[in-house]
Amino acid sequence: MTRRGLFLPVVCVLGFVFLYAPIVSLVVYSFNDSRLVTVWGGFSTRWYAQLVTDPQILGAAWISLQVAAISASLAVALGTLAAYVLTRFGPFRGRAILTGMAAAPLVMPEVITGLSMLLLFVAMEGLVGWPAGRGMTTIIIAHATFCMAYVAVVVQSRLAGMDESLEEAAMDLGARPVRVFFDVTVPVIAPALVAGWLLAFTLSLDDLVIASFVTGPGASTLPMVIFSKVRLGVSPDINALATIIIAVVGLGVALGTWQMRRAMRGRKAG
Repeated sequence: MTRRGLFLPVVCVLGFVFLYAPIVSLVVYSFNDSRLVTVWGGFSTRWYAQLVTDPQILGAAWISLQVAAISASLAVALGTLAAYVLTRFGPFRGRAILTGMAAAPLVMPEVITGLSMLLLFVAMEGLVGWPAGRGMTTIIIAHATFCMAYVAVVVQSRLAGMDESLEEAAMDLGARPVRVFFDVTVPVIAPALVAGWLLAFTLSLDDLVIASFVTGPGASTLPMVIFSKVRLGVSPDINALATIIIAVVGLGVALGTWQMRRAMRGRKAG
């Protein structure tokens, strides 16, 4: 093999090592019997047993899952409506402003978004008495607000590439616009909706900065609990938690890849 032919494989291997070597070391040390994460004390799974009996971790994980699921669903509903308006309604007054407002959370620093949401909730509580304090409700509203921008981008790209003659044919047959949307448009853009929901779910589950601004007592998410623990030093149970998350994500990726390959084989066979 020539020197030029060796360059790409070597760079590829180095890139993967750079990306995954820290993750591999984290997984290995999650089975470390020693309390010191950098000193190997033998193989043990006691940190996993300690993790599943930790009420703080379990409670934070349950709150994070609820918040992520609800906020992702709200983000898909709002982001889809915004994308549909921007794609199907043509030029209208305020379109440029709406486009900028829909895309602003993509480039806005999370510190600014979190602070602005906190000031909004404080003002609303003083004016109308809702939301009363900060907790899961305020986290869900904040996460849905910034996640809907990502959903709008994903759905808008799918709507732009959709064949509009399908919708026109349905309306020519007498279907009303609302029924056309739910019976024709939604099934066609369903993959984009699923992708947007998964993206919003991941962003919400991973968020730390915005949740830190808008949360209150008794509503600590999993990233907040992990961050508070890591500030005092990395402990083996955090390694165990990270390993479980990596395993769940890897399983999801594997299932998604398998489903895509199965669908491709089905289309080829058809």
